[in-house]
Amino acid sequence: MIRTPLMNVMTAAVLKAGRGLKRDFGEVSMLQVQRKGPGDFVSLADKRAEQVLYDELSRVRPGYGFVMEESGVIAGADSTHTWHVDPLDGTTNFLHGIPQFAVSVGLERNGEMVAGVIYNPANDELYMAEKGQGAYLNNQRLRVSGRVDLHDAVIGCGIPTLSKGGHQRFMAELGALMPKCSGIRRAGAAALDLAFVAAGRLDAYWERGIHSWDMAAGIVLVREAGGFVTDAKGGEEFIASGEIVAGNEAIQADVLKLVKSA
Repeated sequence: MIRTPLMNVMTAAVLKAGRGLKRDFGEVSMLQVQRKGPGDFVSLADKRAEQVLYDELSRVRPGYGFVMEESGVIAGADSTHTWHVDPLDGTTNFLHGIPQFAVSVGLERNGEMVAGVIYNPANDELYMAEKGQGAYLNNQRLRVSGRVDLHDAVIGCGIPTLSKGGHQRFMAELGALMPKCSGIRRAGAAALDLAFVAAGRLDAYWERGIHSWDMAAGIVLVREAGGFVTDAKGGEEFIASGEIVAGNEAIQADVLKLVKSA
């Protein structure tokens, strides 16, 4: 576990939001749900969790800004610090009773992601990382997988939904990777996919068309677990581009090469 003041603040906020989600997940059939767009849903649980995170984080760090999935950008007096908040990553899973969803909070300092917490209330898995402090799952130190042969690797991905474009490009990338790796997985929660890379459960993960709140915490986790994170061109513009390729050193390089060639 990481016991720094910053991590104490972040974990307390995420756990409090997670308790509400766990309660609502148990009553998922009773939730009021509105359509936000084709294949894109938002629930009252999502909004409640975001409000908890905003209240808790703004109380203990009152000057920090926010980038949030539901409420958008809220500028803070301290322009050097910004929270990137996803109150319910994997909303569709949540609404279908699939226990693969998470609360995710990342902290950006002077343009760099420096801390992240991801929590799945369904199985009580709490991932945390802070720059220079390592990455942890509950009390266990995390390291990315040690596999070096792509043929042995299991790769996570995000499939473009009905409301997004890029379906043909994804099919080209999938076609390039499928014959060369052990398997492809699409679990439906980007933050947890990145946490799984940090934990060595996935050897790599790639996705396009995601937002800062989807990946902010996971970027720190992967890097602090010894992994590599780039955009789909191999650069550092993952937040601006909405593209990410993450993994251990060997497999990330292989996946990046195939994604670029596709």
